Amino acid sequence: MDYFEIERVVEELAKNYAAPCTTTWFKVTNNKKPSTQEYREKVVEFMKQFESILSLQLPTGEQAASCLDYVKKLLNTQILLIRRGNNKEVERRFQYYVNYN
Repeated sequence: MDYFEIERVVEELAKNYAAPCTTTWFKVTNNKKPSTQEYREKVVEFMKQFESILSLQLPTGEQAASCLDYVKKLLNTQILLIRRGNNKEVERRFQYYVNYN
């Protein structure tokens, strides 16, 4: 089965959802200078929410289980990139937040 659409969602998840939510979270908690590690781990927390949401919304069955397994692998790959500092968008948003807010 082709999961092109969900691949795009996971690839853009950090940029369009997790990093903005993380920045907002740090603003709300009044933490203007989180460490790089703190910021990345909060992004990862928001990334992991996607798997939970998707698992609740997909119907039960073999196709859904296969899709969820695939999404988990994609998410794990993206999470690893974030933790290693290899997601340019997350790093850019972190720098902007700690330097200009």
